[in-house]
Amino acid sequence: MAEALRHPVALWTAPALVYLAVRQIGLFVLQLVVEYQNKTTGRADTSVDNLKSWDGEWFLGIAEGGYDGVPMRLTDAAGQRTDETPLAFFPGYPALVRWIGGLPGVDVVGAAFAVSIISGLLCAYGLFVLGRVVRDGSVASGLVLVTLFAASPMAVVLSMTYSEATFCAFAAWSLVGVVRKRWLLAGVCCAAAGLVRPTAAALVVAVGLAALVAVIADRGDWRAWAGGLVAPLGLLGYLGWVAARTGDLTGWFGVQQRGWGSKFDGGVATWDFAMGHLANPRSVLETGTVWLLVLAIVLVFYAFQRRLEWPLIAYGIGVLVMDLGSNGLMNSKARLLLPAFTLLVPLALVLARRRLSTVLTVLGVATLFSAWFGAYSLAVWQYAI
Repeated sequence: MAEALRHPVALWTAPALVYLAVRQIGLFVLQLVVEYQNKTTGRADTSVDNLKSWDGEWFLGIAEGGYDGVPMRLTDAAGQRTDETPLAFFPGYPALVRWIGGLPGVDVVGAAFAVSIISGLLCAYGLFVLGRVVRDGSVASGLVLVTLFAASPMAVVLSMTYSEATFCAFAAWSLVGVVRKRWLLAGVCCAAAGLVRPTAAALVVAVGLAALVAVIADRGDWRAWAGGLVAPLGLLGYLGWVAARTGDLTGWFGVQQRGWGSKFDGGVATWDFAMGHLANPRSVLETGTVWLLVLAIVLVFYAFQRRLEWPLIAYGIGVLVMDLGSNGLMNSKARLLLPAFTLLVPLALVLARRRLSTVLTVLGVATLFSAWFGAYSLAVWQYAI
């Protein structure tokens, strides 16, 4: 694999080509499933309808009309709607969509897909670099990491009008900054991620701790000071703005709890959900979600065994704890695992050392499973993801 990538042009186009190829397979399978569902149910859905559904409609509404101009037909999980309901959604992704949508001839839906595609490509390059600069990393492990990420079970959201692709792009480059000790890059990208998704809390912890260790080692390293101080500004800034708007210090958390029943319960609801579906499986998506959560826990231990850089482990654990510890929509837990891409790094390092036939087989199976699982989640599963 490395031989074929010796030319600089091949080397730096490979991450984009790999990412786009895997995601295109996912979209092709989604189209097949949508067409089959239309034939059997008499509906007239399109792939685009599915790719901008659920939270995607909220992001499109905020991008088009701002927080005060979201269509009233959109409601929370309980079917309710107040002036505060749209505040559950972070502003980073819809702001980018609105800027792109302001270009001549670009509508808001096209802008949203463009932002997701561009974000996915930026994330792919970030992961490619990350896979090269970690301990025992290489060009091959970087490309394998890109493939594993694009073929994650719920990677379909990377092609939706959702904010995951944008968040993962900022998170990937922030962690590249941490590993390479480029603290300004780490801090600025972390701050940007904090405007996109609440998952940035895990990134803030990882970046902040790494910067603190660097400051303790060298108190004169002003870049580490700056990176650590800048990192939480995006997340704290938006939470503070919501607090001011609602008149409640815990305003955003209240919106989440009232509208989507989401709060941190230490994992009690997730445990009940897992035990219930393992004892009495009721659906492919829910049972699959449970096993994906189990796999994520196993990957944490594997990351320790492979001596992955501790900030990457800390970030992965942070994402996993936020996912497992929340009692929100259980159907979303597989999607919320997507940003925990650092847990895929040890797998990429191991696979990169195997024979090419083995690598292609494993990645091919992962790609096909991801394509099917994503298509099922959107076109067959009738509830929000």
